[in-house]
Amino acid sequence: MKGIMIQGTSSDAGKSLIATALCRAFSNEGFRTAPFKSQNMSNNSYVTKDGNEIGRAQGIQAEAARTEAAVWMNPILLKPQSAQNAEVILLGKAVNSLSGRSYRETYYEKGLETIREALSLLDAQYELLVIEGAGSPVEINLKDKELVNMKVAEMADVPVILVADIDRGGVFASIVGTLELFTKQERQRVAGIIINKFRGDITLFEDGIRWIEEKTGIPVLGVLPYLDNHMIDAEDSLSIQSAAPRAGGGILDIAVLRPPFISNFSDIDPFYYEDDVNIRWVRHLSEAGSPDAVIIPGTKSTIRDLRYFKEKGLADWIVRYAADGGSIAGICGGYQMLGRRLIDMAGSDTGNPNEKEKGLNLIPADTIFHERKKTVQVKGCLHSSMNLPVKEILDGYEIHLGETFLEKDFEGNRLLLLQNGEEDGFYGNEGRLVGTYMHHIFHNDEWRGAWLNSLRKQKGIPSKEPVRIKALKDRKYNGLAENMIQHLDWGKLKEIVFSWRKQNEMA
Repeated sequence: MKGIMIQGTSSDAGKSLIATALCRAFSNEGFRTAPFKSQNMSNNSYVTKDGNEIGRAQGIQAEAARTEAAVWMNPILLKPQSAQNAEVILLGKAVNSLSGRSYRETYYEKGLETIREALSLLDAQYELLVIEGAGSPVEINLKDKELVNMKVAEMADVPVILVADIDRGGVFASIVGTLELFTKQERQRVAGIIINKFRGDITLFEDGIRWIEEKTGIPVLGVLPYLDNHMIDAEDSLSIQSAAPRAGGGILDIAVLRPPFISNFSDIDPFYYEDDVNIRWVRHLSEAGSPDAVIIPGTKSTIRDLRYFKEKGLADWIVRYAADGGSIAGICGGYQMLGRRLIDMAGSDTGNPNEKEKGLNLIPADTIFHERKKTVQVKGCLHSSMNLPVKEILDGYEIHLGETFLEKDFEGNRLLLLQNGEEDGFYGNEGRLVGTYMHHIFHNDEWRGAWLNSLRKQKGIPSKEPVRIKALKDRKYNGLAENMIQHLDWGKLKEIVFSWRKQNEMA
């Protein structure tokens, strides 16, 4: 198997971004390339064409590699449901909900077997694998049964590149400390080091590079600059972009409520590229302000997160905001919260069967949670009852346990007519109240543009054409690859990839 593994000295060191850049760079050179991450822990997921669920990072990396995402690229996905428990997604399907201890005790051997199978299948279909690790590879308390770092590098028999985040500080200690905690065999597998998220004058770090190479005996392959607006979906909520106010008049202020168990927050990403839109993530009532619109995003535990909003006073604030004519959009779990009642018959949302919670009572609908999750890519158009200048076919994906039942008298208020014949969502208050199960609905340019223009009209500022996100995103993949090649010793990295097996056979 030819490939390379990207490991980091910590979480959020930039592993996913570098793996994405490598996927596009190798694809640009004509290699049939696939991403791989054995085990992901993230509530930001991706639905494959055949209706399976994998980590969003591997779905994005598959796009960058110009190949179709498949469950073999992320055979195990763990989705946190509480501080203790996570839903286990095995080969794209939910199989259980377990504590961390129970998972380690019952799934290790099954995990190893599944990972071997996945690697074998990908090796048969692709020329090169770009493998991503998770967190730090030297968490001593977890190392005896780890399924995602050096154990995978050994199973695939690929070299490891260690990535260190200089932006957070302590880069020398993080590199040396990580290498010291590796076993001798593990350390021998580390073939290069990348310094990531560098700001400032690179010449001021040249002595640092020399020190790292002399201290470790491992080449520093390059120093990558800190990148803003790279447009690559984040893997976990550590990477959610903070508010970035823009200068100038007429700014649209959109508040996004941030629940503890937020999921699929990439729904919000397109707004960062609209130059008159300011996104603010709101956790507490003191941060709410007077926005032009509010978005309630998806969540892995709708009832728990609704209770959190009630506890923080944000639920009452949302109800008052709606009564005052505010614009609200709820996506998936956010859509469910807007209804009257949430009933967890199966215990699939809370872990406790027959749990009930009153919703925000803004939409005449009730949600019942079932045992089986719905995961499917969807396409559709705006319902004919709406008078909006949107002719495009909207596409996205659904991933939810609940089923939302709208009162019959309000069936004409559906948002979407899907190509499978189903209707979805709610559209009311002359467009000021919107709910849908379609993730990535705002990635559809015409719809996003129409929704933003309605806000601009209310604010008395001119309408605008939307940014063309899908075309921009592909250019961003190429730009990301070009930036990486510019700042790395690309020839040396390729030599590491393609000579590894030969060198080890001769050893």
